[in-house]
Amino acid sequence: MLRTRSTIQRHPDRDARERAAPILAEGHVAHVGFVDDGQPFVIPLGYQFNPAEPDRLYLHGSPASRALQHLASGAPVCITVTLLDGLVYSRTALYHSMNYRSVVCFGRGRQVTDPEVQQRVYKGMVSRYFPGRTAGKDYSEPTSAHLEATTLIEVEIEEWSAKAREGGPAGPQDADPQAPGTCGVVPL
Repeated sequence: MLRTRSTIQRHPDRDARERAAPILAEGHVAHVGFVDDGQPFVIPLGYQFNPAEPDRLYLHGSPASRALQHLASGAPVCITVTLLDGLVYSRTALYHSMNYRSVVCFGRGRQVTDPEVQQRVYKGMVSRYFPGRTAGKDYSEPTSAHLEATTLIEVEIEEWSAKAREGGPAGPQDADPQAPGTCGVVPL
């Protein structure tokens, strides 16, 4: 098998690549990893993802942001989004775990300066984070000054992987109701 940077190494049985787009659509925080002058950084950011355009996601923030300036250069980026669904406790310490869905994306960024694209992306982002809010009624749309005061980065996704863990504890004594201790899942 060809090994790529998105090949799942540990627990390949948890591969959920076909669920990557829905996970990105449901998530709220993207952890953006990049290397600047030999120093790795990981910055949490809000993001926009539209399943109708599954090959890209958008990040926005201050023009003074080191992360966004770096990504605008086209440098490689790794973005992760994780949804935590439950805490799994076992009768054996080693088998405590979490139920989760996660995506790791690899790609490169570029700055978006087209005001029509900026308006579309920001409107989509407001709708995704705040369903039911209407531009012109619940909030005023960004002005050209607001668009100039914000950097928008489009990350073209080159490849991704998705992984999920579901279910209860899998420790050697967890199926035995007579074994000492307790086990179960705390849903989140």
